[in-house]
Amino acid sequence: MAAKNFDLIIIGAGPGGYVAAIRAAQLGMNVVVVERENLGGICLNWGCIPTKAMLRSSEVFHLMHRAKEFGLSVEKVDYDLDAVVKRSRGVAKQMEGGVKHLLKKNKVTVIMGEATIPAKGKVSVKTDAGTEDLTAKNIVLATGARARNLPGLEADGDRVWSYRHALVPPHMPKKLLVIGSGAIGIEFASFYNTLGAETTVVEVMDRVLPVEDAEISAFAKKQFVKQGMTIMEKATVKQLDRTKDKVTAHIESGGKVEKKDFDTVISAVGIVGNTEGLGLEALGVKIDRTHVVTDEYCRTGVDGLYAIGDIAGAPWLAHKASHEGVMVAELIAGKHAHPVKPESIAGCTYCHPQVASVGYTEAKAKELGYTVKVGKFPFIGNGKAVALGEPEGLIKTVFDAKTGELLGAHMVGAEVTELIQGYVIGRQLETTEEDLMNTVFPHPTLSEMMHESVLDAYGRVIHM
Repeated sequence: MAAKNFDLIIIGAGPGGYVAAIRAAQLGMNVVVVERENLGGICLNWGCIPTKAMLRSSEVFHLMHRAKEFGLSVEKVDYDLDAVVKRSRGVAKQMEGGVKHLLKKNKVTVIMGEATIPAKGKVSVKTDAGTEDLTAKNIVLATGARARNLPGLEADGDRVWSYRHALVPPHMPKKLLVIGSGAIGIEFASFYNTLGAETTVVEVMDRVLPVEDAEISAFAKKQFVKQGMTIMEKATVKQLDRTKDKVTAHIESGGKVEKKDFDTVISAVGIVGNTEGLGLEALGVKIDRTHVVTDEYCRTGVDGLYAIGDIAGAPWLAHKASHEGVMVAELIAGKHAHPVKPESIAGCTYCHPQVASVGYTEAKAKELGYTVKVGKFPFIGNGKAVALGEPEGLIKTVFDAKTGELLGAHMVGAEVTELIQGYVIGRQLETTEEDLMNTVFPHPTLSEMMHESVLDAYGRVIHM
């Protein structure tokens, strides 16, 4: 059978691949997307979206327990884990259907199957019906990543879970160990802890949420401990002894190894890029620690071959993948494309309390040689936060003392994942402290704290 020719072949239909396909189609290209599992990728089916649905259930459950504070009465507060999971899967399914519709609307061809690149400009797809050969001048790799498995800590789906198992749990954990306190680990710790699991988090670095500003990490940790979590920092899980109904973890901390029993373990120790089986090495693609090496325009160095999203390295965020997809589509179409700057991409963690940040931490800014001005404002000083019953939180801003440039913003507290975008736009527009101080923020809102934090950096804070 003759090979089908396209302008662009995209391998992977996650938030990088499907967005690249839509933008390329808008620019008049004939596009095909090859996907081996689910349209929308991990993010939509097994990551960002279903976890948020589950976390929303635990948030409502938490609020039901606080009903009395709000002058309300609730009888017999309880949950049905199966129903919580069913709702989460329903949300994911709805979103997957949405992606299918968008691709069809934009006349993007979709082929379900496993892709390999036998030669430059060629893709071979193994489908249920046989093999399809495709050709195109340009190919985009958007194959994403999967959970890292450490030797001896591998997930088995029974007592030791990966994020996938944690989204469709075979049982409700009573004593839970979470290995790793990045966004994935801490979100699952937060979910199961809220539903009543006795939760321990083990982190190899010196603090939880290690990529965040140290002050924000410390604040979040205090809240997690208040909620009943046990947090073990500078600790390593050396091995897991598994039996039918429990797992014994050997945890090394401060030079000593202690054994602790749990009925469930969630391993969240990072991710590895899906680079295998594509034929990349033979094409001359450079791979560094499971990730494809690219330049700022996502070019691999092999003519006409690009890599976007998780496969192209940190930050491993869906919104970064989507923007890279748009950039690459525009680059291929001959438009003036802007590279995605990692330090202008916000990170959001949807634990309770939420954590969000953009730009440099205070420590990183100093390390880069900046003289900084730092402002902070607590949630307790904000009328809306107190009215919401969410007085625990902090907003912190970091400025260049010489130029007034906003170098970074860091938040912990209610709804900060929605608030952070204000600072993201500020950085994109190269806003100075003066612009932010002269901006009128609406009252009463949580966003007023963003204003106050800026004012505090310059000794002008009003409500503190």
